[in-house]
Amino acid sequence: MSGAQAAPVELTPAAAELLRRLRRVHGPLMFHQSGGCCDGSAPMCYQDGEFRTGGSDVLLASLDVDGVAERIPFWMSRSQFEVWSHTRLIVDVVAGRGSGFSLEAPEGVRFLIRSRLADPDGS
Repeated sequence: MSGAQAAPVELTPAAAELLRRLRRVHGPLMFHQSGGCCDGSAPMCYQDGEFRTGGSDVLLASLDVDGVAERIPFWMSRSQFEVWSHTRLIVDVVAGRGSGFSLEAPEGVRFLIRSRLADPDGS
């Protein structure tokens, strides 16, 4: 990341509640957000370790969700991080079906990112 501060990530209450439900069904979770087209630019939720990360990915945060035993890692492709590094990422949930690969798809909702410019101190 060459000195750049990782973009902070937060959850809306609706996203946290959905993550609690998904954790009960699927076990430990993780997020990955790529810079791809279509749903590839949305945050995808997987069972932890189900998506293989590597040198082209950046760990932005380990999300602490009340009622979930372990933190949920949030990964982003390095190329997308370079574009979004000045923003605060807010994981939210909206009605509608997203990608079939993300764990929330059968729930009739999908995760999405809302964002705002980060203050100079990263908040």
